[in-house]
Amino acid sequence: MNKPAPIVAELGRPETPEETAARKAESSRAYRASQNVRSLVAALIVTLAVVAVIVFAVPRGEPASAPHVDLPGIAADVESTMDRPVIVPELGTFWRVNKAELTSGSTVVWDVTLAPKDEDERGFIKFAQAFDADSSWAPQRLNGAAPTDSVTIDGREWDVYEPGDAGAKQNVTYAIGSQAGSDYVLLYGSRSADSTAELAASLTSQIDSLSEAE
Repeated sequence: MNKPAPIVAELGRPETPEETAARKAESSRAYRASQNVRSLVAALIVTLAVVAVIVFAVPRGEPASAPHVDLPGIAADVESTMDRPVIVPELGTFWRVNKAELTSGSTVVWDVTLAPKDEDERGFIKFAQAFDADSSWAPQRLNGAAPTDSVTIDGREWDVYEPGDAGAKQNVTYAIGSQAGSDYVLLYGSRSADSTAELAASLTSQIDSLSEAE
């Protein structure tokens, strides 16, 4: 004997087969939706946990300082290699050395790149001592720029170069050069003319010594 279908309180009568199917479908949909929400919440919690681990695991502290460049030591090695004296820029309290090296090529060059120690000061100056060269060598470093004027600094005459568009790719806005015996000394970079002249003045005694040794 078939058991009579239960009366549904909301309806006051037994459910029809169609109503039963619809109720079960809605119940399944609600269950799946709740499972999706739980999955999203769980994924969010896992993501936040991973971010927290990364944030707290990364060491905190001061940024790593630039590696120290032993300018006197490298200069001594260059002098030994070339068997001749080289000019060593005086750093004082203003400058630091970013790079110092001997560059080979058709003209061998002692290259030193200087930048201010103070991070609030912008720009750089590159010092180059081209061995057995004269002013005709300078345009090779200045994308073809030729001297446009001259200036006397600490009793020594310097050629003045204003690279303009030619120096834009290298961010070179100003340059000066002077003969130092058989070598040519070039200062070029993005510092002002006054800043470049101050560096040039600090090299006077060394340039004079090279000139007098000829």
